[in-house]
Amino acid sequence: MTGPSGETTFGPMLGGDGRPGQLWALLPRELAAVFRPRMLDVADEVLREIQRTIPDYARPLDGAFGKALRAGVQGAILQFIDRIAASGPLPDSRRKLFVGLGVHELAQGRNLDVLQAAYRVGARVTWRRMAEVGTRAGVPSPTLCLLAEAIFAYIDELSALSIEGHAAAQARAAGALERRRRRLLDLLLADPPAPSRTVQEAATAADWPLPHRLVAVALDGPVDIAGPDVLEDFEDGMPRLLLPAPPDRAELTAALAGHRAAVGPPVPPRQAARSLATAQEALRLAAAEVLPDEPLTWCDDHLATLWLRKEPFLATEVSRRRLAPLTALNPKQYNRLAGTLLAWLETCGNVREVADRLAIHPQTVRARAQELETLFADHLRDPDDRFEMILALRATLTT
Repeated sequence: MTGPSGETTFGPMLGGDGRPGQLWALLPRELAAVFRPRMLDVADEVLREIQRTIPDYARPLDGAFGKALRAGVQGAILQFIDRIAASGPLPDSRRKLFVGLGVHELAQGRNLDVLQAAYRVGARVTWRRMAEVGTRAGVPSPTLCLLAEAIFAYIDELSALSIEGHAAAQARAAGALERRRRRLLDLLLADPPAPSRTVQEAATAADWPLPHRLVAVALDGPVDIAGPDVLEDFEDGMPRLLLPAPPDRAELTAALAGHRAAVGPPVPPRQAARSLATAQEALRLAAAEVLPDEPLTWCDDHLATLWLRKEPFLATEVSRRRLAPLTALNPKQYNRLAGTLLAWLETCGNVREVADRLAIHPQTVRARAQELETLFADHLRDPDDRFEMILALRATLTT
């Protein structure tokens, strides 16, 4: 404002409630001319103080780092003066500068704590110097208080812009990483397998160190199990995961709670597709009650059954040959003796173990063993015959 004698005066102009959106209109525009001549000196002082107090910035101001830091400090201070003069919103060009600082911090592998600390240092130094200059120029104390409020509101605005840039850059980086990890998963599950060099390059790009062995997991639906060790795909109607082997059983069971899932056998990365196919088959067999009705099926616990189910024709032929002595029995007799025979063979004829497994009296086991001896004779003692009988019984009793 201009007084009666023509000199510049600074009334407090404190109308309103002091909210950030009103601060620029409340500040006398003539303040800009008072502070502008000193602002580049203030910018240099802010830079020195930032480097002195913030270790991450305590290095020579050269290259991209120095350019970004110097531009940020000078731009922030000069724009503050321009805002006093024009009391308008921050121009898009300046907004981009502070959004870009948030992006730069992410590129340097930092969160925003360091940049926000620098903003606070800048606000403190700038306010101290503006207070000195304003006092010498006769700016009233109420106006200086309003100026201090404007400085810290302005810093909040710059911080918000940098947060916006940091968050947007994080989202872009996460999206790019997700796409690279999806490509890696597709390469690992390709049939025939993708070239090892291609897979290794994709793994490096996806920031996913290739494990010596991994497991595939087939699921009945998407799960929230995202993590640095997990490759996931929930988009094609056949939800699946890949993760390093061996996974912790308790942790994985807890993570997949509420879902039906099957964990394939551990395999080298080039055989990931086989682990997944086995897990998908196990999931189907569990749903059909061929495998135990459990929320999480571990293929390692059912390899023999999965193997036999993979070749049903051969399993039928082995059953026809090795279990022929049981075919004349009625279904009840068949199930009773077949179950006893499997337990007998798997326990090497241990009567007590068979009795415990079948929950029957040991004398009953002995009686059934005599029936089996009559039916199978020397086949019970031939190693090859015993092996094929076990396979045939497992195929038969799980069908």
